[in-house]
Amino acid sequence: MTVFSKRSVLKLAALTTVAAAVLVGCGKKEEPKAAAPAPVAKAEPLKIAFAYVGPVGDGGWTFAHDNARKALEKEFGDKIVTSFVEKVPESADAERVIRDMASQGNKLIFGTTFGYMEPMLKVAADFKDVKFEHATGFKQAENMRTYDSRTYEGAYMAGVIAGKMTKSNTLGVVASIPIPEVIRNINTFTLGAQSVNPKIKTRVVWVNEWFNPPKETEAATSLINAGADVLFQNTDSSAVLQTAEKMGKRAFGWDSDMTAYGPKAHLGSAIINWAPYYIKATKDALEGKWTGNSGIWWGVKEGAIDMVSVAADVPEDTKKRVDEIRTGLKDGSLSIWKGPIVGQDGKEILAKDAVADDKFLSGVNFYVKGVEGKVPSGK
Repeated sequence: MTVFSKRSVLKLAALTTVAAAVLVGCGKKEEPKAAAPAPVAKAEPLKIAFAYVGPVGDGGWTFAHDNARKALEKEFGDKIVTSFVEKVPESADAERVIRDMASQGNKLIFGTTFGYMEPMLKVAADFKDVKFEHATGFKQAENMRTYDSRTYEGAYMAGVIAGKMTKSNTLGVVASIPIPEVIRNINTFTLGAQSVNPKIKTRVVWVNEWFNPPKETEAATSLINAGADVLFQNTDSSAVLQTAEKMGKRAFGWDSDMTAYGPKAHLGSAIINWAPYYIKATKDALEGKWTGNSGIWWGVKEGAIDMVSVAADVPEDTKKRVDEIRTGLKDGSLSIWKGPIVGQDGKEILAKDAVADDKFLSGVNFYVKGVEGKVPSGK
């Protein structure tokens, strides 16, 4: 009989435990490692294109649109990619350019002048997956909507300043295309001036183009030679203000702040800020909330229109009046087109206390009393 000591028993037990552990370890299958999660694909940026009627450096209309495009890039960063084509004529070329934009994968396209309306409609019909935005127009489609700014509100504030600053009581307007938008601005400028100076009369020279500095210069010169000492414009360049500067008269900037182009002549600039709408439209598109067959018309209330950089020599009471107008437009207590308003022939256009609605304003094709000459036929 073999006798084991206590130490031997303990040693044997320990060795048996180690061996069992080794056997178990050798027989265990290694669990496969979990696969790393696949990287989430980054969403493609929304491609946005802008068609401009003038050069980005025009200092006015197109410059304002391009500043808003840059604000759009700042707002959305790498969620969007923007591009533009400048100096696109209001002709068959517009359709070609806009069609090319859609073919290149742009899913949101802005056409920034009235004359692009029909071309955009044609292209929209062929690219149902693209969203089209047309500035200043009135025709819409399932994938096309319109947007505009109440430029007449800026014209009214300019008129109030002009009515106080004129010495000859004769104002001059360099006008572009005879469409309701432009005729409305001429009238509203005149109404603003007459609100502080009933003796005002307004002379108009039409250049039949949005951007043509030589023609604008010629028109401004003829108005000054005819007795106008304060000039207003509904054209896109700074030529009118520059002409007033050279000839010792006063004028306004239009669409953008034009102070630098004629600091001595400059009375103030009626500006448009397109950024709020461009940001809204892009946000709608990114969030799947964009809808066609609709339109907006924004003004002072929405931050789209303002009068800025008013000259230091404009009387304080006039500056105060402009502030009151701005406040009234923001809170809705002021209606610029409120009767009684009469036309050139003295016939009543709006009865006392009657307020023009947007349909009325969109169809203005007449001059109010105080504007000289005849409204030319449309394009």
